[in-house]
This record gives sequence, C-alpha cells and structure tokens, in this order.
Amino acid sequence: MAIDIKNLNHNQLNDLIGRAQQRQEELAKDKLSKLRDKVVALITAEGFTVDDVFGTGRKAARRVSKVKPKYRNPADPSQTWTGRGKRPRWFNAALSAGKKEKDLLIA
Repeated sequence: MAIDIKNLNHNQLNDLIGRAQQRQEELAKDKLSKLRDKVVALITAEGFTVDDVFGTGRKAARRVSKVKPKYRNPADPSQTWTGRGKRPRWFNAALSAGKKEKDLLIA
C-alpha cells in the first residue's frame, strides 16, 4: 500500500507521520510482550521462576555500622563526635580556644 505523499499538505503530512510513529510504538510493544512471554515460558519450562533467574530487582540495603564516638565536648559531655564527616561547631570552637585534638579524645 503506497501513499502518495507528494499530494499531502503540511497538516496531512504531520498527521501521517504521527500515526506512523504511534503504529511503530504499538508494534514495538507487541514484539516486547511476545518476547517477554517466550522468556517466561522458557524459564518456567526449565523449572525456575523469574525471580530465581533475575532476582527481585531490588538491591540489597547497605548496612551501616555505628561508629563509637572518638571526641567529647568538655563543656557538654553529651556532645560527641566520631571523627567522621564535618567537624561540629563545639569541636572547632574548642580548637580555636587553644585546646588540642588529643585533649578532646574520649579516654
């Protein structure tokens, strides 16, 4: 079925292009659906499940272990710092006041 595009005006040509692209998407979805069905059938025929072959699709949660505090604020012992990340204000203030890092270490 040949379409004579030379006789189409701008709007008709845009409409034809839009319908052709929509049809391409439909064909791709159909093809993907058929392929998915074939893969699932093959997996099932071999005695497995999709989750056995491909997993659940979720990544394992990363375990974050708690780190013991390394430094303590002498003015307020409830304030501690592990030594990781940005320095707390109290730590910088203590250093500015003349204390050394080893003075703030937890014994």
